[in-house]
Amino acid sequence: MDQGNTAFILIAAALVLLMTPGLAFFYGGLVKAKSVISMMMMSFGALGLIGVLWVLYGYAIAFPGSSGTLAPWSIDGGALGLTNVLELTEGADYPTLAFVAFQATFAILTVALVSGAIADRAKFGAWMIFAGVWATVVYFPVASWVFNFGLGDDGSFAYGGWITHGLQDVFGVGAIDFAGGTAVHINAGAAALALALVLGKRVGFQKGVHVPHNPPFVLLGAGLLWFGWFGFNAGSELAADNTAALAFVNTIAAPAAALLAWLLVEKIKDGKPTSVGAASGAVAGLVAITPACGNLDPVWAIVLGLIAGAVCALAIELKYKLGFDDSLDVVGIHLVGGLIGTLYLGFFARDTGLFMGGDASQLIVQAIAAVAVLAYSFVLAFVIGFAIEKTIGFRVKNEDEIAGIDTIVHGEAGYVLEDAKA
Repeated sequence: MDQGNTAFILIAAALVLLMTPGLAFFYGGLVKAKSVISMMMMSFGALGLIGVLWVLYGYAIAFPGSSGTLAPWSIDGGALGLTNVLELTEGADYPTLAFVAFQATFAILTVALVSGAIADRAKFGAWMIFAGVWATVVYFPVASWVFNFGLGDDGSFAYGGWITHGLQDVFGVGAIDFAGGTAVHINAGAAALALALVLGKRVGFQKGVHVPHNPPFVLLGAGLLWFGWFGFNAGSELAADNTAALAFVNTIAAPAAALLAWLLVEKIKDGKPTSVGAASGAVAGLVAITPACGNLDPVWAIVLGLIAGAVCALAIELKYKLGFDDSLDVVGIHLVGGLIGTLYLGFFARDTGLFMGGDASQLIVQAIAAVAVLAYSFVLAFVIGFAIEKTIGFRVKNEDEIAGIDTIVHGEAGYVLEDAKA
């Protein structure tokens, strides 16, 4: 066992786990003051629920490769409850449990990301039901499509499900998703769009009405996310080597460029660069570089960041033009940013990109991967959300939304002044 790589993976897992509380602060600062507890609780609720489901059966669905298969839908019965991964595999570089822990944090964060689309108006219990069902039928299988490992058709050990390894058998190159552009960001963004349509618009929804109540929270959350993202991206190499170092550098370069691009768009469009814009731009760059961090030269990572920051800054306006209420711009940042980063690899991936010595094959497989995950996640999220809304109800009453749902749903207030209690 390589103790250095084992420590690297465990530290990366801890960094990624920190991203979910970071997301809670990022999202919490963006909502109104009377909904901050509700918003942050959806992230912490996902942390608790998905953490348990991952151990019970999530890993067995996402990584059935331990039974030697790369099939897109299967389950490893021996991995239920992690029973067959407790011992160290002879000759392995790191314990399987370290990998289990690392991938658990991905599952938790992906589910939490979806909650931003339904801020200010969702029941906590309904959200928890959605989170559990969606993780089971969408995230766990999609993670298998991208990250699974097992025996290929020729009997050799292979990484990747049908999106990565399977497409390679057909097109000569597999889709590249180094750390989760499809499995995490396109997946969560598509589900967020579906839920926004199911729950409908907030009361009084229009541009300029719902403003962030705490920009410092947003900046704190963005900082924690960026910090944790180094584990997310570099850790996905599963080894402390040169590729991990490349992913680390690109995780600096792309979001830094995206931050600048977003601020420039704000200055041109609205006359003032904002702190929320800086935080959102950084996150947009982080999203875009996620699938590409191990396969781009740093200069091309900067270009990707500039494109993602500018396009996502414009994309968040789509909800006003198209009439859907994606409260915290999960669609504009995660879905759009994930699509940009995934498709960008078709042009600029090292050795295989269209402009880097390859042909159109890389772009084709990137597009197939993006569309497949988007469609699968959107349709099932819509069906799950619609079923919950029509049975137990997903949305709070309008009067509760107007009053602020923290006290209604959780019996707490985010801010209690001493003189107000007297």
